[in-house]
Amino acid sequence: MTRAILRRVGAGVLVLWAAATAAYLALLAAPGDTVDAIIGDGADSPLIRSQIIQEWHLDRPAVVQYFDFLWRAVQGDLGRSYLLQRPVAEVIGGQLGPTLQLAATAAGFGIVLALVLAVVARRPWVRRLSSTTELVLVSTPPFLIGIVLLSLFSFRLGWFPVSGAQGAAALVLPAITMGLPIAGTLAQVLRDGLDRALDEPFAVTARARGLRESAVLVRHALKHALLPTVTMLGWSFGVLIGGTVIIEQVFGRPGLGQVTVQAVNASDLPVVLAVVILAATVFVVVNTLTDLAYLVIDPRLRRS
Repeated sequence: MTRAILRRVGAGVLVLWAAATAAYLALLAAPGDTVDAIIGDGADSPLIRSQIIQEWHLDRPAVVQYFDFLWRAVQGDLGRSYLLQRPVAEVIGGQLGPTLQLAATAAGFGIVLALVLAVVARRPWVRRLSSTTELVLVSTPPFLIGIVLLSLFSFRLGWFPVSGAQGAAALVLPAITMGLPIAGTLAQVLRDGLDRALDEPFAVTARARGLRESAVLVRHALKHALLPTVTMLGWSFGVLIGGTVIIEQVFGRPGLGQVTVQAVNASDLPVVLAVVILAATVFVVVNTLTDLAYLVIDPRLRRS
């Protein structure tokens, strides 16, 4: 168990390092000058440029700056934003709440809808209808779903706000937009798992004892079908965090999406790197919790 935990922690650290390094190299290779990004629309002169280079240590070799960035990140120092001239932790911390709220709500909606689609759709005609619906949801880009929902329920019917994050009503359409594709994917995986579980010997034995098909499905087959679904859920939550960048733009919501877009456009290297590290951290944590969920769902894994 100790070796397994150490391997998991080591793999998580490796993922964080790889994500941070890839983002650093990509931004380093991007066009534009760091000094220009820091100056922005402010006063520009050779003296100001030399002061900026000295203050931000831009005269050091790129390799030295990279290792300096890694060392500060390990210590929890994410630097200062070029654009806002504020600590990066403060910039991200102020926008993290709305993003996590949206991602968690979308995940909850997707899970409930996937369970309904997989469990209820057992009759052949309902199954065909459900499979078609899931295929459409998985194939449609989330931003297109968001535009359709906005056009219908906000602009036309006026049931929900067009933009912003004031109140629960402003959360409904963005959460549905992000949750529908997740529900389509999870429902397909869960239904396949249910089909396999219902053909297992334990299901045959349960039927022979007189249990109704619905009881066999809910009390026995569903638990066995959850393992691959939980795996997909861990992957889906990482996708949700990344998807908020686009969806927050579509619905005009505050959050990491707005911060990330502004930072990329302004070549605000510290903020972009911090967002990448945060997303990778969430991905590692969620997948670790997914591994622990296996032990809760299947006692055989605990014994092994």
